[in-house]
Amino acid sequence: MSQVLMPKATAVWLVENTTLTFDQISAFTGLHPLEIQAIADGEVAGGMTGYDPTTNGQLTKEEIKRVEADSNARLKLSPRDVPMPQARSKGPRYTPVAKRQDRPDAIAWLLKTHPELQDSQVAKLVGSTKSTVQSVKDRSHWNMQNVRPRDPVTLGLCSLKDLNDAVDRARRKAAREDASRKKEAAQSGVVEEAADVDPAEADQPDVSER
Repeated sequence: MSQVLMPKATAVWLVENTTLTFDQISAFTGLHPLEIQAIADGEVAGGMTGYDPTTNGQLTKEEIKRVEADSNARLKLSPRDVPMPQARSKGPRYTPVAKRQDRPDAIAWLLKTHPELQDSQVAKLVGSTKSTVQSVKDRSHWNMQNVRPRDPVTLGLCSLKDLNDAVDRARRKAAREDASRKKEAAQSGVVEEAADVDPAEADQPDVSER
């Protein structure tokens, strides 16, 4: 059986845009029902952009409606006559000349929508440079008056998978750094508290019970 493209992003879309049960979405995407519930509760895939399976021929709207009407029914993938895309080899991202003028718009959208992304990640996603990202960020870009935030996926500058992967990595890194800062702060607080104790007072016997 063919596998669903981008199952987690597809699950996000199905949770947000249909009345399918968690079990139905689980059976279609291959994710565990508890993970589907966590997505619905916002505990998993927070901020991930949903992937509409009807736009790439994986499902039809009629198929979704059929399964919504019967909680025991299961979604069936639409037959695909086109070959699956080949994985792109590693290397610099090539941006067609016609789309290069859209990159500042895409950078502005990423900086506004996903501030957790590092400049290097933004540059890699749209095939630009960190200096260009910085110029858009501090509004010193030569064409800043004409820059308007636009989704790089819609512009065709990056795939939804690349965007979601980058956001996931950035958020995991931010979570690790936040946990590390809290741990250091807690340890620092213990040291300061110990330093505030007067050694002379610490040596005095407890006379409260005398």
